[in-house]
Amino acid sequence: MSIPRTNEEMKQLFAAVMPGDPHIHIRPMFGNLAGFINGNMFTGLYGQQIFIRLPEEERSRLIEKEGATLFSPMPGKPMKEYVTIPEQWWEEPDKITAWIDQSLKWVSAMPEKVPKKKSSSKKG
Repeated sequence: MSIPRTNEEMKQLFAAVMPGDPHIHIRPMFGNLAGFINGNMFTGLYGQQIFIRLPEEERSRLIEKEGATLFSPMPGKPMKEYVTIPEQWWEEPDKITAWIDQSLKWVSAMPEKVPKKKSSSKKG
């Protein structure tokens, strides 16, 4: 399965709609970029899609909007809690920012995700 790549225009849009919180870390995910707070992913790029993580009620509200879909990096296997932002909103970055802010607020309240330590399989 090949991973879709994000073009420069989408990377610029993503940068423009990201909140200015110094605790946010942008790092690679799915061969693209994603935003993390306290080790938890709350938004990202996948090809030409922006996705966000939302609680059930907000996710249901967003899914009702034309163009929004469950985020499925693997066809038929949506990621729990993630929804894509409608492509029609790319010309309205304030709408995207408002939803990303909701995602950030919700994910910020989650417990910090501590990376697992890699096990050492040295034989001595």
